[in-house]
Amino acid sequence: MPDKDLSALFLDTLKDIYYAEKQILKALPRMAKAAESDDLRAAFEKHHDETEGQIERLEQIFELIGKPARGKKCDAIEGIIDEGKEIMEEYADTPALDAGLLSAAQAVEHYEIARYGTLKAWADRLSMKDAVKLIDQTLAEEKKTDEALTKLAVSAINAEAA
Repeated sequence: MPDKDLSALFLDTLKDIYYAEKQILKALPRMAKAAESDDLRAAFEKHHDETEGQIERLEQIFELIGKPARGKKCDAIEGIIDEGKEIMEEYADTPALDAGLLSAAQAVEHYEIARYGTLKAWADRLSMKDAVKLIDQTLAEEKKTDEALTKLAVSAINAEAA
């Protein structure tokens, strides 16, 4: 049985978020297409572009630790994305669609923030200074996206759904 230490846990979690980011990259165009609000659509398109950069950073981290960039199925992100699909189907052509899409997007953001926060702490503990810098860039983007979505929800989307 291989060693199950913090390094192994870091790698497993890195594979998890790599898989998750790839799934998010596929889901964002569908969400953008479904959005009624131009601002929400633009937010999804911006996050799609950021996600491409985040995947590149993850690939750099795999390279830093000498491991191939491979994903590991993430049931959590699959569930969150499935909930988003369900919202698109059940609330299509209703005033609540964008509020539901925004809610699904924030569930994704919160998952990513949790994963990247953990990875950053572990990378720091494992003295992976270059990985910490890369993870910190992504974590800052995820937090900024979450804040932008919250602002959009409060300023317009939730009121339009009511």
